Amino acid sequence: MAAPAATASRKDDVSRIVIENCAIATVDADDTEYASGHLVVAGNRIESIGAGTAPAGLDNVVRRIDGTGHLVTPGLINTHHHFYQWITRGLATDHNLFDWLTALYPTWARIDEQMVTAAARGSLAMMARGGVTTAMDHHYVFPRGSGDLSSAIIGAARDMGVRFTLARGSMDRGESAGGLPPDFAVETLEGALAATEATVDQHHDASFDAMTQVAVAPCSPFSVSTELMRQGAELARRKGVRLHTHGSETVEEEKFCHELFGMGPTDYFASTGWLGEDVWMAHCVHMNDSDIAAFARTGTGVAHCPSSNARLAAGIARVPDMLRSGVPVGLGVDGTASNESGELHTELRNALLINRLHTEHRERALNARQALRLGTYGGAQVLGRADQIGSLEAGKLADLVMWRIDGLGHSTIADPVTAVVFGAAAPVTLSLVNGEPVVEDNHLITVDEDAIARAARDEAQRLARVAAQPR
Repeated sequence: MAAPAATASRKDDVSRIVIENCAIATVDADDTEYASGHLVVAGNRIESIGAGTAPAGLDNVVRRIDGTGHLVTPGLINTHHHFYQWITRGLATDHNLFDWLTALYPTWARIDEQMVTAAARGSLAMMARGGVTTAMDHHYVFPRGSGDLSSAIIGAARDMGVRFTLARGSMDRGESAGGLPPDFAVETLEGALAATEATVDQHHDASFDAMTQVAVAPCSPFSVSTELMRQGAELARRKGVRLHTHGSETVEEEKFCHELFGMGPTDYFASTGWLGEDVWMAHCVHMNDSDIAAFARTGTGVAHCPSSNARLAAGIARVPDMLRSGVPVGLGVDGTASNESGELHTELRNALLINRLHTEHRERALNARQALRLGTYGGAQVLGRADQIGSLEAGKLADLVMWRIDGLGHSTIADPVTAVVFGAAAPVTLSLVNGEPVVEDNHLITVDEDAIARAARDEAQRLARVAAQPR
């Protein structure tokens, strides 16, 4: 049943965008939906939302949109990615995680600022065109002499116009110390901590409508030292930023942790200060009941990456059990060397379908609205921004997507949310980020898609040539 219209205080000196005659899934706490409703954007905020047409007498309406045949949802929020992998897609396609990493690290260790810029633009463009309004990148490969990679990535997101979190990663356990990456691709403990702190100081914005935020993100237990994990957590909390890393992705990782640390991944994270409401982990495929309880008790979040987990044969994360226990869960594309499509809206469908393959829950694992929540409000939770984005509510930031559902791919599916989640990838007629258009009629308007594709192709070819040369 439709709720009354929600309205924030009106400011008559701001420009307004009015969307009417559309289905709306707010993804608020009550899962309020409108079969035919309106939404008013004032500046960068949602001013009002409700059933029927917009209130009369609105000032400064610069655009009025007829949303007939569309579903409006919160913008999608990506919670785990590795942008640089855009230029190494289609390689090592029949490998598990450790073999895949071993095969690709020698190539990744040769990236430079120009390559990373092209890869970031490609990754961001693919996601934004498919309805992502908030992106994140976990970048942890910083070869010596490669340039200012963090600023390059942040600049690409700024140019695209998407909201962004850079998880400034790091590795200090190279091959000589028992890790997987080549020694010349890792940093020292001191260097990693100093560079991470400098990135936070230079780029992190803690304001309500921040477009750029930074998290502290050592790569994974098998590529960083215990001291980097521990001091990284201390740094993040001293600076008031979030923490991110990979966790419990494969059975090989669990074996590695037991052999190296004498405990499983979750206990290891707890011992280094890496559980808490300011932490989110990527993958979390191999979690037992005790692990899930620890995440729920501490408020530790999870970035679920179903396509990547399938691509690397990692397994099926226990997402229904996590949700039932109260663990915050969002969705992630993961790097496009393990999810070549690079689109988050396909992860809504894949999360639902793959979790139904689990032997315990089957058809009751997830439904369409739970999948949409994972990709919107759940992502806002794990990024620590649920008060600002992730649902359509008066006073929240105007990050939203209009999905066309009256075309060939969706017109015979009566329920709009089912159409978007179960159906083919729905065209994006409009995507707003911070109240500004980023996508119109299924095309990016802030950047040149063809130019991005050409530059990414050229840099992928250059990286292949560089990687083939002896170091």
